[in-house]
Amino acid sequence: MKKIAEILKEEAGKRPVFSFEFFPPKKPEGEQTLMNTIQRLKSLDPDYVSVTYGAGGSTREKTRQWVKDIQNKHGITAMAHYTCVGHGRSEILSNLKDLYSDGIRNIMALRGDPPKGEKDFTPPEDGFAYGSELIEFIRSTEMDFCLGGGGYPETHMEAPSAEQDLQNLKKKVDSGAEFIVTQLFFRNDHYFRYVKECREIGITVPIIPGIMPITSFTQIEKFTEMAGCEIPNELKEDIKACGEDRGRLLEVSLGYSIRQCRDLLKGGAPGIHFYTLNQSQATSTILKAIQ
Repeated sequence: MKKIAEILKEEAGKRPVFSFEFFPPKKPEGEQTLMNTIQRLKSLDPDYVSVTYGAGGSTREKTRQWVKDIQNKHGITAMAHYTCVGHGRSEILSNLKDLYSDGIRNIMALRGDPPKGEKDFTPPEDGFAYGSELIEFIRSTEMDFCLGGGGYPETHMEAPSAEQDLQNLKKKVDSGAEFIVTQLFFRNDHYFRYVKECREIGITVPIIPGIMPITSFTQIEKFTEMAGCEIPNELKEDIKACGEDRGRLLEVSLGYSIRQCRDLLKGGAPGIHFYTLNQSQATSTILKAIQ
């Protein structure tokens, strides 16, 4: 399977690179849903897909298995998320060797969120406190992984300042991250400002915008609280006007996402990374409209 950095380099200036993100299901019915989603989205010919990693490494084996199956059974380049939460160096090295032996060559290296029930992040003994340290450690091994890192156009919620957050991102890139995928956002001016500021401090790797359409009424407050992202008042008001009509909500939300993606690509974004929530309808609608 190709390395994602190679795909981005090959297609730069020619066409946008599209990718999907999934999470490992906890229940059998969720696994069937994801299998169906992968089958439907495969027809859209994604450049790669990624599979997330549960808090504290709770889905480590499932993440590994899903990535392996997506590559071997579906022929799609896949990337495994990996966090340093709860893992010391020796365990991380062992996990990396398992991934490498499975033919996995793309890793999204992240610090990760604190385990469920814990408010603050506490590095494990002989572990890492930052994503940049994890990236540096992976680079120090003999395994030739392609590494991605996370970026925050509206600033990481734990960062003391936007300036410090940018410097933290630069550490990730200087340590070996070859591309950046952003946290979800709804205002493109945040993305374009972020890219401009990254370039000004010497970050030259591709910065891929992460997009997640609103598909339910309860997501608005959740997105704002968990991701720290701003939802434009016009979008809030348009969704509010839908009342309990979910069909109308999807029409409004997907219309906004389509316009957002078109504007991002017109402004020079190298592609779009879709946070699918293991569903295919919204992503299919958007991608078909912008391709």
